[in-house]
Amino acid sequence: MDSKAIGHRLRALRGDQDAKSVADALGISISALFMYERGERIPRDQIKKRISQYFDKSVEEIFFSD
Repeated sequence: MDSKAIGHRLRALRGDQDAKSVADALGISISALFMYERGERIPRDQIKKRISQYFDKSVEEIFFSD
């Protein structure tokens, strides 16, 4: 699991959406969202599930694919 690749995928999924609205919908802080997007942190499993549901992608597709 490459944190930089995951971060790139998360940033691409967010696209033009406002970071605050995405973070609010996920129940996380904006700073946490940015850390995930920069590959500085990998979300806990519960947050991974919320992210996958929000973007309508599987956890595997976002966090475990090459």
